[in-house]
Amino acid sequence: MGWLQRLFGLEKPENAEVNPTPQSAAEAIPPERVGLNGEYDDSGLAKRVALAFDEDSELTDFDRLWVAQLSSTVVLKGEVPNQEILDKMVAKASSVSGATDVNTEQVTVG
Repeated sequence: MGWLQRLFGLEKPENAEVNPTPQSAAEAIPPERVGLNGEYDDSGLAKRVALAFDEDSELTDFDRLWVAQLSSTVVLKGEVPNQEILDKMVAKASSVSGATDVNTEQVTVG
């Protein structure tokens, strides 16, 4: 089970992108609210981070880690097996459009 499925109950939508172009040019969508296909989504950033994790074969679905968002901050919560994996996840989450910070205060390593 992938990240999107476990965290949001979603299969990967067709044409889903980690950094899509917002659909609505008339109304500016804040970068952290852009969904998987460019639509407005309150959890858009967290879903796109989950998609980015799904697309990286080294970031298998760790069933003890969750992704959330607080405005433009990605919040990781739970447990990862080692610091190297956490560092890679932070780098991957930071690269998603709209992410201004990644909070790992609630992550334990080991």
